[in-house]
Amino acid sequence: MERNLQIPWQEDCYMDLKSTSPKSETRKKMEDAGWLHRHQKSLQRFVSVSLLMDMVNHMRKSEQLTAEDASMIQGRGSLEDKVQTLVELLRISDPQGSTLQAYLQNSYPVEYNLVTLHDSVVQQHKAVLLKRVDTESLTHQVNNHSHGPALLLVEGVSDLQQREHDLIQVSVNRGTAPLHGRPLGLDRLLAPLTRVSTAPRVTLTVGVAGSGKSRLVHQFVRLWSSGKIFPDLSLVIPVACWELSSFDRLSVERMLRSIVPYENVDVILNGGICKVLLIFDGLEEFRTPLDFSEAPATPDPRRELLVSDLITNIVRGNLLPGVTLWLLSRPGVGSKVPAGLVDRVTEVQPFTHTHIQDYLTNSLTRSQENSCMPSRPSTPSAPRSHASEDTPHQVWDHLSCQKPVLILCSVPGICRIVTTTLSHLVRAELEDIPLPRTLTEIYAHYCWPHLTSADPSSGSIRKPLATLGRMAFYSLLRRRHTFSEAELRTYGVDVPPPLGTLGHRVLQREQSWSSECVSWRFVHTSVQEFLGALFYYTSSRRGMFDLFSESSVSWPRIGFPSHYRAALQKSNSAANGNLDFFMRFLSGLLSSAVGGLLGGALGVGREEQVTQRTMGTTLLQNTVVGSGGEAVSMRSIATVACLAELQQGEWIRSVEEDLIGCRLRGKLKGGVCAVLAYLLQVSDACVDETHLSNCLDSASLKRLLPQLLYCSKLRMENNEFKDDAMELLGSLLSAKDCRIQSLSLAENSISSKGIKPLSRALLVNRTLTVLDLHGNNIGTKGAKVLAEALKLNQVIVSVNLQSNSIEDEGARALADVLQSNRKLTSLNVQKNSIGPDGVKRIADSLKKNQILQDLNVSSNHLGDLGTVALAQALVVNHTLCTLSLQSNSVSDKGMKALTQALRSNKGLTSLNLRENSIGVEGAKAIARALQENNTLAELDLTANLLHDEGVTAIAGAVKANRALRSLHLQWNFMKSGAAKALARSLHSNTSIQLLDLQENALGDDGVVSLAAALKENSSLAVLYLQGVSAGKAGAVALAEALMVNQTLHTLDLRGNSIGMAGAKALSSALKTNRSLRSLNLQENSLGMDGAIFIATALRGNHQLTYINLQGNGIGESGAKVVSDAIRADASECVVDI
Repeated sequence: MERNLQIPWQEDCYMDLKSTSPKSETRKKMEDAGWLHRHQKSLQRFVSVSLLMDMVNHMRKSEQLTAEDASMIQGRGSLEDKVQTLVELLRISDPQGSTLQAYLQNSYPVEYNLVTLHDSVVQQHKAVLLKRVDTESLTHQVNNHSHGPALLLVEGVSDLQQREHDLIQVSVNRGTAPLHGRPLGLDRLLAPLTRVSTAPRVTLTVGVAGSGKSRLVHQFVRLWSSGKIFPDLSLVIPVACWELSSFDRLSVERMLRSIVPYENVDVILNGGICKVLLIFDGLEEFRTPLDFSEAPATPDPRRELLVSDLITNIVRGNLLPGVTLWLLSRPGVGSKVPAGLVDRVTEVQPFTHTHIQDYLTNSLTRSQENSCMPSRPSTPSAPRSHASEDTPHQVWDHLSCQKPVLILCSVPGICRIVTTTLSHLVRAELEDIPLPRTLTEIYAHYCWPHLTSADPSSGSIRKPLATLGRMAFYSLLRRRHTFSEAELRTYGVDVPPPLGTLGHRVLQREQSWSSECVSWRFVHTSVQEFLGALFYYTSSRRGMFDLFSESSVSWPRIGFPSHYRAALQKSNSAANGNLDFFMRFLSGLLSSAVGGLLGGALGVGREEQVTQRTMGTTLLQNTVVGSGGEAVSMRSIATVACLAELQQGEWIRSVEEDLIGCRLRGKLKGGVCAVLAYLLQVSDACVDETHLSNCLDSASLKRLLPQLLYCSKLRMENNEFKDDAMELLGSLLSAKDCRIQSLSLAENSISSKGIKPLSRALLVNRTLTVLDLHGNNIGTKGAKVLAEALKLNQVIVSVNLQSNSIEDEGARALADVLQSNRKLTSLNVQKNSIGPDGVKRIADSLKKNQILQDLNVSSNHLGDLGTVALAQALVVNHTLCTLSLQSNSVSDKGMKALTQALRSNKGLTSLNLRENSIGVEGAKAIARALQENNTLAELDLTANLLHDEGVTAIAGAVKANRALRSLHLQWNFMKSGAAKALARSLHSNTSIQLLDLQENALGDDGVVSLAAALKENSSLAVLYLQGVSAGKAGAVALAEALMVNQTLHTLDLRGNSIGMAGAKALSSALKTNRSLRSLNLQENSLGMDGAIFIATALRGNHQLTYINLQGNGIGESGAKVVSDAIRADASECVVDI
């Protein structure tokens, strides 16, 4: 927009925004001597190129500038530099700048007013905002991150966010951040993110209630008012939407007059040059919902509209098109803003576990008044310790065991309520009151902290419920969360709430940004839901009419069971689950723990409580079972959560035990799927990985499908999925809300037809990074279909196709993938009957591919031809890190080519050559490569034909090599000569950490040599000597070495014959050794005495964590003696007997 153009709504504006005549203040400033000096920055900011040219020409005509002056100005670089030069020249010829003032006033009045008045208006506005921010900081306790909430840049509002209650969203996502969210600082909120992008006009920030959205606004306003961010913004105008909702109808002009009531602010708003940011905080506060399809469109700034319609016109750009907008809202309402109108979507980052722990620690460093519940009255004296350093740890340990509550603590507002309540109880040290385990218990303690020390009188609870509880309940039904003082008084709530009352604890005051107008809200919406549930509970015990109707006109409803059933029906049929947590609290009130807290105060006897609890449990269970034939909905899961809140968890625990023990096969019927879906959200068994192997069929998969969307790592192995099940899985991966990152479908008999829907899904899925299909039967056709999808998919990094019969043709298809895919880093095609031709195509692709890091082609038919092809690729490719060629008939010929490549290769770190036909010549070739290669760290030559001569050659190379960390030489027909050569290498080698010599006839001579090396070696940590024919002499030598060695932590001596004497020697060594952690003496003829020697050695050794004494003829009585000894002397050590 040209700077001299007017914004569209200014022409008939009764705000007189078009007026250009300066006010008296302006005329006074014209007469001041330092006008040019004071307004130099404004001139540089608002003077355009065309205006500068006109100014220079006029100054020349007025003989204030010469031709040389004009040329000097023209020769400057940027526009700001040119304006600065003009001002400096005019200070010489016209120090007061009267000529320029008069010219601008008469010819460019809009720009003149901006130059003259802009800074004073902005400074006045900033001062008002800073004062308001400082006042809010003193009034409200900080309940978010220590440095304020953080923002994440996201792609949009998810389907889950659009349709579910805020806290249901949190529970489903386990309190984690959006999968593809990128951190975005407030200093980048309104800025272009790339060189070619433009700044957003409309930015939407969503966050659940209590996530810190308003706090973000305060932080942004403080930073801008202090000049730290976006100095190009002339005005930042924050608007609390609850304030606008007090108007029935409003026009743009009246709105602006009410929120920026400053003299001359019209100069900035009307200039068409200044950048203005308008912040609407809390779109959910409008009494009528936003409706972008039905709202009448108007460009008239004087037309009075419903407030929600006014906002829709501003967002659409019909009104205030030049103003930048920042909209903040809860996700459900934010999703109603059409995506086409929003240029940028951000989300408030939830608390992580680290944030929760930091909050716990920091809150306890504050004073008693600030650290506990705000405005809580002093409680009667009780044993109370100071805010000790141990309190945060106790609270955290307790929270870690209450997963549903811990997940909800990812919401800062809830975190504050939960942690301060638990901290208060821990410090109170009340032994007769256990720490609360459910949200209902915690909120009862939060609202009435005196419950911890004495039985409250009935009036202290019943009276507030008649006022605050009623207001909470009926406002919840109307989805109202902000209240004027008049509304509070209507319900009988004192304003302001007196100190020490329930109102003072649960209500907080909100101040308008632009006036002295105030409102009140509950400290969190969950507190409103809790009090609403408590009001409903107390009223329904004697109520005769439907309580969901605020008037008394309704069908009769008598007895608590009838009211409870009505509440459950209402909750299950409520749109967007807005009554889910109300119902959860209502169910929690029936638990024995809450009954013990509140029953006396509410006048509910124990017998009545038991009756209510039995009725509630039966009704909830029947409701869950009744929904068993359908896809598990969020309402069904919410009903299971009510059972958990009621602390009737036997059914839930039973299903969880079956889940952990993999015993769900045939049991996913009735309501078990709903219980399982609940466990997917809260069970520790599903935190890292959801294991649903060997238990699913098409019917149960269909019921669970909507909830599987939100699992991050999903294992569904050995389920024999048919084609219809694969169609369901394809739809699962194609869904917008899919969060699955790792999926294992191993051993499912998936055919080439079944792989098609999965491949189609990979074309649109943007979350899956790991796909495991090993042990299926996709064949050549399936491999081709999958390969076509992988060419376009740019997310998956790991694919496992082991044992899928893809053969050479499938390998060629995957080779084409490696030429185009830029994400795949791991590919496993083990056991697929791939021959030299197929692997040659893969090798050719590796010459171009610079992404793949892990390639497993074990157990195929590569032979020497395929190995040579891969060797040629390794000469060029330096990104492949791991190569597995196990069981591929590789002989010395292929080995020589491979080792020749290793001499120049700089990338490979792990090479697996197990179970091939590599002989002495191949070993010598390996030795030559190891003398030059400086990157290979792991080498596995198990089960080859190296013999003493080959191993001796390798040992010679190991002596000088400083890269190798792990060397496997198991089953290689070695004898003592090779062991002695390796021992000589260990004397000087300082890098090797693992040495595997199992199943080689080393004998005592070889073991003794290795033991001597251990006395000097300071790097070896793991030594495998299973089945090496070691006897007493070898064991004694190793024992002597352990008395000196301080690095070896794992020693495996299985299948030898060290006997009791060897055990006795090792026992003496264990009393002094402090490095060994694992010792395996299985099948060593120790006898009972030898085993007891080892067991008693633990009295002086507390470092060992594992010992294996199986197969040593100890007997049952001996095993008991050994077990008791170890249990008494080293209880943390695991012993297999």
